[in-house]
Amino acid sequence: MSIKETLAQFNIPDKKLKGLQELPNSLQDQKTFALLIFSLIEDLSVNMEEEDLDSLYLSGDITSISTINKDKVLTGKITAKQDGVIAGLPVAKAIFRLVSPEIEFSPLINDGTKVSEGEIVAEVQGPGRAILTAERPALNFLGRMSGTASLTREFVDKVKNTNAVILDTRKTAPGFRKLDKYAVRMGGGKNHRMGLFDMALIKDNHIDGAGSIEAAVSGVRKKYGDQFPIEVEVKDLEELQIALRLDVERIMLDNMDMNKMKEAVVITHGRTPLEASGNVSLERIRDIAETGVDFISIGVLTHSAPAFDLSMRLL
Repeated sequence: MSIKETLAQFNIPDKKLKGLQELPNSLQDQKTFALLIFSLIEDLSVNMEEEDLDSLYLSGDITSISTINKDKVLTGKITAKQDGVIAGLPVAKAIFRLVSPEIEFSPLINDGTKVSEGEIVAEVQGPGRAILTAERPALNFLGRMSGTASLTREFVDKVKNTNAVILDTRKTAPGFRKLDKYAVRMGGGKNHRMGLFDMALIKDNHIDGAGSIEAAVSGVRKKYGDQFPIEVEVKDLEELQIALRLDVERIMLDNMDMNKMKEAVVITHGRTPLEASGNVSLERIRDIAETGVDFISIGVLTHSAPAFDLSMRLL
């Protein structure tokens, strides 16, 4: 079966599925698997109509094919080149095993672990060509996810001993939604809604389109009843009072200054969870948390986190 047919039908050979089945439950889905395969395809310039998944690393990696004996077994170690939090080891393992099920990938720590520069996080052994073919795609996932986890942990550490919970947003790279949000959890944060399907988040454009906050909330309840939680974005204290009267599940304080947030907390008096959003930075996060809000959502966690630096060297 060609790669194109495989992706269309998700009819993956059993021996290729093993790496996917070892992923955390939250990442075991067809979209994630397709993303991993495409990360290999773009490196190998394969013919999707003709190439078979079993021969990926035999046809596209011209350097490894020409320099490494086909029977050569190699061992490598993956090392952190900076301090931070690791996330994505099961994903890296899946990449290696997609290229060759004969590769043994051995994590030396768990996702969510803080590491220091120079610390070995995993070892890999198996067919040399396959290891070198999978190296960069595996490190790309591991570096991106560890970068997100590391930045999340910085924010989480800043709000220690407050009641504020750090949340992510939907500002994720296309195709990476579940991976990015998994990385946030590994950094100690929590997930906001996964998509547009699991929570009604009424923002300014919904309010403008519906005509008012009341009309927007009424529309959701008329269509879905209490099937989904409702969060309303407010820009001032007047809109806050309206949202409070509507008894929604959460209220987002959009780009309010510190004094307004403090007032909002006093007015709300614990009746409805409050979420601060907009212009959140490491420099401001502690002050925001100390206003008494319940949640702080941060887009930078998934749209601008620096990649975490790792390398793989052969032993």
